[in-house]
Amino acid sequence: MEDLIVATNPKSSFAEAIKLIKTNITFSSVDKDFKTILMTSPESGDGKSFLVANLASAFAQEGKRVLIIDADLRRGRQHKIFHLENENAFGYSNLILAVGKNADFSSKIDNQIKTNIKETQIKGVSLLPAGPTPPNPLELLSSESNKQLLDNLKNYYDIVFLDCPPALGLSDALVMSKYSDINIVTISNAKTKIDQLESVKKNFERVNSKISGVIINKAKVKQSSYSSYYTNDKYYTDNLKK
Repeated sequence: MEDLIVATNPKSSFAEAIKLIKTNITFSSVDKDFKTILMTSPESGDGKSFLVANLASAFAQEGKRVLIIDADLRRGRQHKIFHLENENAFGYSNLILAVGKNADFSSKIDNQIKTNIKETQIKGVSLLPAGPTPPNPLELLSSESNKQLLDNLKNYYDIVFLDCPPALGLSDALVMSKYSDINIVTISNAKTKIDQLESVKKNFERVNSKISGVIINKAKVKQSSYSSYYTNDKYYTDNLKK
């Protein structure tokens, strides 16, 4: 559980930063209901999966039923964070295919969903691992079957996190944004360049989606080697113009 700092060290400066981000997300959406939070980043290594796991834990601590869907069908790692098996037989990719082979949600599909969603060691947090890597990740994520699956899963949870691949060079996160209520981009302090962030913003705009906020990760502070900061869309947009 070394990555799950919110659970293992709830009084740390990192845990407090995550709780502040959770609060900001909640209050930034006070005028509308939100259930699905998408997380992406410009590049791999920005810490988005790590932040998804800790944000999910923070929401669960206030009594929410949370599901993390590892939507990175290429290099998903949520199962590693939670020390669970990413089964070759079934996962998110296989469930999409299974839905496509059935006209509706039969009891068989429901049983497969229940079997493949894993309860984590964090109370209130469940995980749907990515499953085996398909030859056509983008096609699967764009399918009507995926929409049906996500609509069904949302009925059982208060918050659903979509942990998506990086948004530069891949279109997976952009496709998944049509299923999300909030889109958050994680960037690395002193590493991510402003033109990369601008490119991500333009990519979202091309599919008529917008970035709800940005998390600046890996900022050093005295109390901890971790720090995160959440900026809302107005702050993000204004600073891009400077």
